[in-house]
Amino acid sequence: MDFGDEVQKVYCWISHIGSLGLKVLWHFLHFIVSVWFLARQAAYVLESCFISSGLLKRYEALNLGNLRYLAIVIESEEAHQIPKVIELLNWLATIGVKHVCLYDNEGVLKKSKEAILEKLTDATLFEGVDENNLLLDQEHITLEFASISDGKGAVTKAANILFMKYLKSADSGGSSAESIFTEPHMAEALKAVGCRGPDPDLLLIYGPARCHLGFPAWRIRYTEIIHMGPLKSMKYGSLLKAIYKFSMVHQNYGT
Repeated sequence: MDFGDEVQKVYCWISHIGSLGLKVLWHFLHFIVSVWFLARQAAYVLESCFISSGLLKRYEALNLGNLRYLAIVIESEEAHQIPKVIELLNWLATIGVKHVCLYDNEGVLKKSKEAILEKLTDATLFEGVDENNLLLDQEHITLEFASISDGKGAVTKAANILFMKYLKSADSGGSSAESIFTEPHMAEALKAVGCRGPDPDLLLIYGPARCHLGFPAWRIRYTEIIHMGPLKSMKYGSLLKAIYKFSMVHQNYGT
């Protein structure tokens, strides 16, 4: 056996040891991450249980003065879990939240609003309430149902209204100032097509995605957004914690 064969054997042996070492290191890191994830989930569940049971006293008295309007965004597949949605709304009513917007991309909740309203006591639709008196109503929980059609489709309809208004102004010889559209003009046009609800103070997202899933962007300029995880894993304590954290936030809107 020559020297080249010996070097080849040593090289193969070192490669084998290195490959084995990398596999051991990978499994070790995977084990550490798994343990950390399980520990975090266990802590999350325990904290939620402690909050729900009232052992953590600071969550008992919530200041809802800044939470005038709450939006709930649910991933469309999970939105079919109507009993879960009703349970969530009952929790919010128990906490004292009075004005809620329910949103899913495909409009599943819109199609199920009659079934949802039947299961809730003292619930009214946003469409049937005067917007000027909406935030003053403390006796009923007011529900708004929204979907992707209240986003891009609503903007298209509102833009068409503004365009027709511009054409009418141009044909009648109006001033150039009348052709300048500002945010209040857009808000008025959106209200005209029935897609201009109050801006939510807090938006809770239920589902795997950490995004607003197409919720109308012009309504969440100053909104606090919190991802709550899957709807099937929702917990009362986690809901209380999210609202408590929001109540402790100081928002600067500028000048």
